[in-house]
Amino acid sequence: MALELIRQPWNFDVMVTENMFGDILSDLAAGLVGGMGMASCGEIGDTTGLFQPAHGSAPDIMGQDKANPLATILSAALMLDYLADKTGITGYADAAMIIEDAVTAGFTAGDLRPMEFGGDMGTGAITTAVIGHCKA
Repeated sequence: MALELIRQPWNFDVMVTENMFGDILSDLAAGLVGGMGMASCGEIGDTTGLFQPAHGSAPDIMGQDKANPLATILSAALMLDYLADKTGITGYADAAMIIEDAVTAGFTAGDLRPMEFGGDMGTGAITTAVIGHCKA
């Protein structure tokens, strides 16, 4: 599975695994999209969804304004898509698209430069930049 995920990641959308293998594959997938700071996550059951970054708490950089908040921001977009599907309220899907487009636009314009990628922007600056692109 890990080999195929590296060779042809576009062939996969939802993978159902037990915890240990899911953790290994989610770390691998995060590497494919740039790092753990980009790995948004949605854990969806029959009646409930939980949305969070796929990474841990990173206590080694706590309070230093170094963490990449994009996984958290993109997890919020996943949550809004989920709510749109559950409720039929299209405004949730529209809001998710605004967030996703803001992140894409930020990278395209060079306005998002996370330290995780060797950039010069910390948690606050990245969040501010994404909010600016959401407003645009």
